[in-house]
Amino acid sequence: MNRIALIAAPLLALTLAGCASTGPTQVAQAPVVMAPVTPQPLVASPAQTTQQALLTTSVANGFVDPAALAVMTAKDSAEANSAQFYALQFGRPGAPRQWAGDKGTTGTVAVGPYVRVNNLDCRDFTHTVKANGQDYVKKGTACREQNGNWAVVQGAA
Repeated sequence: MNRIALIAAPLLALTLAGCASTGPTQVAQAPVVMAPVTPQPLVASPAQTTQQALLTTSVANGFVDPAALAVMTAKDSAEANSAQFYALQFGRPGAPRQWAGDKGTTGTVAVGPYVRVNNLDCRDFTHTVKANGQDYVKKGTACREQNGNWAVVQGAA
């Protein structure tokens, strides 16, 4: 065992001495050549997908009573769109989501629980619009398509 220690100690010292630097070291760097970058298709993040679906889920597509649409302003429609989408996407069953637009126009969107139909998430909804002293109620069922959009699949006045 002593012989191994006598041989190992000098070898260890030589190994460590080889790692030590005694003078200034200069390193030359070769020029870097960049290869052309081929664009890869971008995969949308969940936030981008949500934003895109919000823009394409429109109250004009059966989520609101057509008579209410006739008296709603652009701001009313935008607020109703947002409330409709977020209620369908994230809302708790029975907890209405409220919105307010121009000139006292308001609304609420209430949704039911998620139901799986033909491999799609679907929910019943009730969208109430209060405009010019009158209530407009639209009930129906909406399903989330593969692209994230919500579409009315069944509606009743």
